[in-house]
Amino acid sequence: MDKKKLTERDICTKYINPALQNAGWDMHSQVREEVSFTAGRIIVRGRLHTRGKRRRADYVLSYKKNLPIAIIEAKDNNHGLGDGMQQALTYSDALDAPFVFSSNGDGFLFHDRTGLFGQTETTLGLDEFPTPETLWELYCQHKGIHQNARQTVEQPYYDDGSGRTPRYYQTVAINRTVEAVARGQNRILLVMATGTGKTFTAFQIIWRLWKSKQKKRILFLADRNILVDQTKNNDFKPFGQAMTKVTNRTVDPSYEIYLSLYQAVTGSEDEQNIYKQFSPDFFDLVVIDECHRGSASVDSAWRQILDYFSAATHVGLTATPKETREVSNIDYFGEPVYTYSLKQGIEDGFLAPYKVVRIDLDRDLQGWRPSKGQTDKHGELIEDRIYNQKDFDRQLVLEKRTEVVAQKVTEFLEQTDPYQKTIVFCEDIDHAERMRQALVNLNPERVKENRKYVMRITGDEQEGKAELDNFINPEERYPVIATTSKLMTTGVDAQTCKLIVLDQRIQSMTEFKQIIGRGTRINDDYNKHWFTILDFKKATELFADPAFDGDPVKVYEPKAGESVVPDDEQETLEPDATELPLSEEAEGYEIEPGETWHRDDSQPAWPSDDQEKTKRVKYVVGDVEVSVIAERVQYLGPDGKLITESLKDFTRKKVKEQYATLTDFLKGWNQAERKQAIIEELAEQGVIWDDLIKDVSKKLGAEPDPFDVICHIVYDQPPLSRKERAEQVRKQNYFSKYEGASKQVLDALLDKYTDDGIEPIEDVKILTLAPFSQIGSLMELVDAFGGKPGYTEAVRDLEDELYRQTP
Repeated sequence: MDKKKLTERDICTKYINPALQNAGWDMHSQVREEVSFTAGRIIVRGRLHTRGKRRRADYVLSYKKNLPIAIIEAKDNNHGLGDGMQQALTYSDALDAPFVFSSNGDGFLFHDRTGLFGQTETTLGLDEFPTPETLWELYCQHKGIHQNARQTVEQPYYDDGSGRTPRYYQTVAINRTVEAVARGQNRILLVMATGTGKTFTAFQIIWRLWKSKQKKRILFLADRNILVDQTKNNDFKPFGQAMTKVTNRTVDPSYEIYLSLYQAVTGSEDEQNIYKQFSPDFFDLVVIDECHRGSASVDSAWRQILDYFSAATHVGLTATPKETREVSNIDYFGEPVYTYSLKQGIEDGFLAPYKVVRIDLDRDLQGWRPSKGQTDKHGELIEDRIYNQKDFDRQLVLEKRTEVVAQKVTEFLEQTDPYQKTIVFCEDIDHAERMRQALVNLNPERVKENRKYVMRITGDEQEGKAELDNFINPEERYPVIATTSKLMTTGVDAQTCKLIVLDQRIQSMTEFKQIIGRGTRINDDYNKHWFTILDFKKATELFADPAFDGDPVKVYEPKAGESVVPDDEQETLEPDATELPLSEEAEGYEIEPGETWHRDDSQPAWPSDDQEKTKRVKYVVGDVEVSVIAERVQYLGPDGKLITESLKDFTRKKVKEQYATLTDFLKGWNQAERKQAIIEELAEQGVIWDDLIKDVSKKLGAEPDPFDVICHIVYDQPPLSRKERAEQVRKQNYFSKYEGASKQVLDALLDKYTDDGIEPIEDVKILTLAPFSQIGSLMELVDAFGGKPGYTEAVRDLEDELYRQTP
């Protein structure tokens, strides 16, 4: 057998697997092969989305289930022994496995990240692979897990028999927390982005500590009743009769797992602080959900509870730790044992990406000043000064401004999906009510269908609050639009929110992240894969803050009179989006094999912290005109930063970095095996093709080829439309040298180019679609050209003819 001719899979089967078995690894319980541990980033193009390539490790070795300690990356024997090492080290970073191996079937290159094995990298023979016990001993020594803590660390996860396992980052969070507790650490902080399963993570942590008897009585604290109920009925259900929810301000010391709303055990009077009915050492573990809300603040009621049970281990969970001069989670808990960010969640495909539409209003930018002695609608004398964005809807109400915002929200919904769940964040309850009225008046037909199409959901009004469950329930159509004023917490499962409207000034990064978190959950059943933020008050400028860690896929600022819907969503798409030709890469990401483009045509929740309506003086002015203006267009560059220069200037600069002259560009274009590769490469560098093509289309009256867009914008050449290029090829009598099926195929390819551009005709898969499939099968059509090389050459010749008429 020639080892050089074996595939990578053969190398695994014939050499690596026997080496593991001989070293004592159980291939059923300790070894997992071809492990996909991410979901693949959701890549958005207009109204289409697809999945990027998943990250896969060839082998993950675990001492116990969900306790990964080693990674093996395999290569075929034409690679060197260590060729897979850097890839394996990257997987090791994600999976928190300190022992890393690379193999080509000749042996192993072993990289020890603990520093305990000897030198960092060692070459091992196939018969020298370490045993599970050897690596586990090194792992425990590295982690500081002594013999008496092993029982806790080795305690199995809860398994309901359904095959559900924690995601990789949940596994890391659970293991690090359990290991920290086993080592005796008593203050632990976990930071996990909204929508990444903090409650399930908390359950597994508690389960393992409880089952191992490391912790016998546990208190789970939350600050929203709905969070406690969701937790009890869903993730914590396996605790069964050992669990209770603290209600009616009474305590029963006969349980082991206690779930409580912190308000249920505290009060302003000492006798209301019923947590004191427990002895200070009753609980040995306290888990604080959304700990940024209270535990970090010395003055909060939470801290009274934590201080009372100070002897217990405290585990804080949050998406947004608070770090200010007055408040600090890290001061209390210490540095997080693990952080899983919004950016990483989007990159892994577990969280939904988003687009940003920024709308500037003239009064917001220019301000407004009352005339001398001017009074408002209620006869109040308006203080004479310039009012600007920070004043509107707080100290001064411009009624027409509310109408303009409501009009833009309505316009967006009408042009996308009028029934997509939408949250409008307003400055206060009064603003939320006025916004509700404006949206009701702009949507009379929808409201006639169901009066709950638009609802105000704020803390002061029971009718609205009663609709919260319906709003967050994906199966309930109504309410569709909810106006609210505050969202400072997470935890309510907002799976299908597709539009977030910001008409509220947001200065807090913590609050901003919480609001963005309303849209980040993915729901495949309801076509929720990405969402849009409609920003009227420059709140999304916080994206530029170093503390923010999740970049938008697109930032769009419509000019006056333009549609509020991002330009790449305005095109009419084919009903069957899966028939759109699919390139191997999209926006710099490889596509998962077997994935295709899917069309999103579909449909959050938040408790309100408003306790009462504002008491401050607020002027109301009804006769000041407000309109949308355009200040600038911003695009997201490949480095995650916003491009603020004009798109044309940016494009010229980027293209000329590669092709200094028109001659250089023509040479590069003509020599490229795939023209689409150049288009995609420029897109990766930040060139926004949709906008550029649209701009040149206005001049031509027809859609140009990207080739002509570059020639025109970068090198000042007159552009041709795709239709004009195709007609020139036909005038040259190009098809005369072909006959039969080959001539029909090339003629159809030219039609396809006219309709859809260069990308589809460069992919041989197009021959499986109509109208080509009506001419013959894929093999028959390729054979008409004498085989695949002949077909490829014919397509290349066709492209040469298309671009022969160059500027």
